[in-house]
Amino acid sequence: MIDPSIGSLLKKVDSRYTLCVLAGKRARQLANGAHKLTKCNSQKSVTLAVNEINEDMITYVRTKSGIK
Repeated sequence: MIDPSIGSLLKKVDSRYTLCVLAGKRARQLANGAHKLTKCNSQKSVTLAVNEINEDMITYVRTKSGIK
């Protein structure tokens, strides 16, 4: 079982695509030496990123509305 679950992560963002982009960008920051914001035992950057998203430590701002 994945912890946190995809269902709980999707409640924090508006789409799966947004979740992937947000987790990827944060994981890249962590891999490049950014300070982790959560108390997670894992050293894997993607795991840390999704835990930070789940704990509302990482948020995003939608800059453009959808394609017209």
